[in-house]
Amino acid sequence: MPGRGDGLLLRDATWWLDFRHEGQRHQVRMGKNISRTVAGELATLERGKILRGEAGIGGRKRKDILFDKACEEFLKWTEANHRPQTAVNHRWYIQGLKQSFAGKMLSQIRPFSVEKHKQSRIAEGARISANRELSCLRNLFYRCIEWKKFEGQNPVKQEKRQQTARLTREPLTRLRFLSFDEERKLVEAASEPLRTIILLGIDAGVRIKSEALTLEWPDIDFQRGQLTVQAKHAKNGESRVVPSNSVLRDVLQHHRQGSDGTGRVFLSRKGKEFRSIRTACRPKMKMSAFTKIEMSSFVEARI
Repeated sequence: MPGRGDGLLLRDATWWLDFRHEGQRHQVRMGKNISRTVAGELATLERGKILRGEAGIGGRKRKDILFDKACEEFLKWTEANHRPQTAVNHRWYIQGLKQSFAGKMLSQIRPFSVEKHKQSRIAEGARISANRELSCLRNLFYRCIEWKKFEGQNPVKQEKRQQTARLTREPLTRLRFLSFDEERKLVEAASEPLRTIILLGIDAGVRIKSEALTLEWPDIDFQRGQLTVQAKHAKNGESRVVPSNSVLRDVLQHHRQGSDGTGRVFLSRKGKEFRSIRTACRPKMKMSAFTKIEMSSFVEARI
């Protein structure tokens, strides 16, 4: 039986205090076979205890942690439990979140401040980045709650009845496939190592950023004509073997000249690993206006 707006409920002759405070639900048993007046007085005392305890007055202070410290713990966990690229992405998202939340305690990050951060990122033209950052923040809160480092509400929980921030709608993009003639022009316009990277995407169907750029020489079997995508780099977390045709094998063997056959297949002139072909390789291409458009389509499709 619902109460009179004071949070009191009667169930099977037992009175309960049931109310929400800052998104957290509190349910406390008041007693059985007692009058509503007595239950109301007990509820007032219990409600006061809960509110004083949350504020750290006359009770146990709720666990809290600095956002920057939570980020450190979260990144350590990500690096230990996820693919390397996932850890790199989370580190990037956290840099965006620190623009709004650095120096704050997790308890100070409320749905309104999260929404404000999201709107500021959208105003900058980073709508998709805003979604990725909010997803990262939501995961960070869940981990801190699981680790008993924070007691409170996740401000990015997506429940209809909760006052929480929500992800924004992302625009749908058109899937674009290159014709054989377009693929030929694209390969002819590219210089090394971008040409070999593109052929890996076209002929082997591997993802450029997570699978091609992380490919290592021991993963390529020239005798059997196949290459292995390791589980730590695969999207579904499972290793898979991909066949390679004669064209791709010849290109890879030519690219191997001067290499000791160990480590990453694609390295910069300074011996550093590539993280993206947008910044590392695209400036080396001699492209017409046509090939620039097709390169953009190819990159979006393969990443």
